[in-house]
Amino acid sequence: MIRTPLALVPYVLAIAAVIAGVLWHAGDLVGTQGAAMVGGPFALVDQEGAARSDRDFRGRYMLIYFGYTFCPDVCPATLGVMSDAMQKLGDPKRIVPIFITIDPARDKPAVLKTYLKSFGPAFVGLTGSDKALGDAARAYRVYFAKHPLPGGGYAMDHSSTIYLMGPDGKFVTYYDETIGPDALADDLRKRL
Repeated sequence: MIRTPLALVPYVLAIAAVIAGVLWHAGDLVGTQGAAMVGGPFALVDQEGAARSDRDFRGRYMLIYFGYTFCPDVCPATLGVMSDAMQKLGDPKRIVPIFITIDPARDKPAVLKTYLKSFGPAFVGLTGSDKALGDAARAYRVYFAKHPLPGGGYAMDHSSTIYLMGPDGKFVTYYDETIGPDALADDLRKRL
């Protein structure tokens, strides 16, 4: 009786090796190796009311930030950093700063146009239907949720990440909200 369990050890080890090999290769199937699975196609509307898609920006880097115009602090500060970095680079034509709203109920094209004037003429503001914006946010792994406020208003909770997409539309890197304009400009300059 004692020999039976010991006789099974080679079989158990062989099965464990097969399972480990399957799990190792399964990582390749779900994207755990190689390029980050961030970003993707979007079809939205810009601050002029024109239809825009990710393909419109091919050949240029996209510096993308998701937020909303009623944001009291993080969004304007982050867009200010992006604006300052663009100025430090001399507003290069190879980079387009893009602001994608997560609040389409309030952020219509005219609202985006007025809001983005504060950050410079290079900015492209994008809005759209709840579905189109939800699809874009999911593609970029952006969290957002409506947060009710006393008195009936609301704010939007959201992640605060700046994404850099390459001229081919693929993910290059990201920056968190703590980056300053000098560090952002320096990193972008190295990539141009």
